[in-house]
Amino acid sequence: MNKTWQIASRELTSYFSTWMGYIIVAAALIIDGLLFNAFAVGNGAKLSADVLEGFFYFSSGMSMVAGILLAMRLVAEEKQNGTIVLLYSSPLSERQIIYGKFLSAFLFSMVMHGVSIYMPALIMVHGKISVGHVLAGYTSLALLGGLTISMTLFASTLASNQLVAAVGGSFIVMIFLTLWMVAKIVDQPFKDLFSWLAIHHDHFTPFGSGIVNLKDLVFYIGMIVFFLESSTMALIGRRCQG
Repeated sequence: MNKTWQIASRELTSYFSTWMGYIIVAAALIIDGLLFNAFAVGNGAKLSADVLEGFFYFSSGMSMVAGILLAMRLVAEEKQNGTIVLLYSSPLSERQIIYGKFLSAFLFSMVMHGVSIYMPALIMVHGKISVGHVLAGYTSLALLGGLTISMTLFASTLASNQLVAAVGGSFIVMIFLTLWMVAKIVDQPFKDLFSWLAIHHDHFTPFGSGIVNLKDLVFYIGMIVFFLESSTMALIGRRCQG
């Protein structure tokens, strides 16, 4: 665990020491703010709970985009710069490298989400919402963002550069994002399977309404672990190939 945290702290520092991290956070806040005012608040009268649900729904898009941008560099950049050899020759296991890099991007995404708390706070000042609803919504953003990071990290272990990693990560995320639409046009048993595998529709929506289901928590955590372990196996394969 100590070695995993060493990797995480090194990568986390790099987000704060370069412009990339600040640009991602600034862009996410600006776009979230625009979507919040244009769609979540809107012009008509709405219940505070509905406005908050809209905020989490539209923030989920930026959570996924930010996750791709944060994770695309994690391994691919090491290959580009030739520093991947140093990691291979270090006393770190592939699993420690992967989980450490994931943890750094995940923690930074938590900082990004934390800064956006002023928008739910504005709703709370001018209306009535529960703390539980806010916590449930931010839990969904954390889980969806974490899953996006793990998917893109997997693409980053396979890619030769950051651009390919970003494209690969976006492709994986898009497939799992649109499976709920595919589920509508196929027959059983694929209908239920595709609907269950969709990362946003059925699993995300309850959180935005303030409802936390154990099955949805298990889904997101299980999918994150699956892609992290897949990344670990891919990195082991790369090391064996030299």
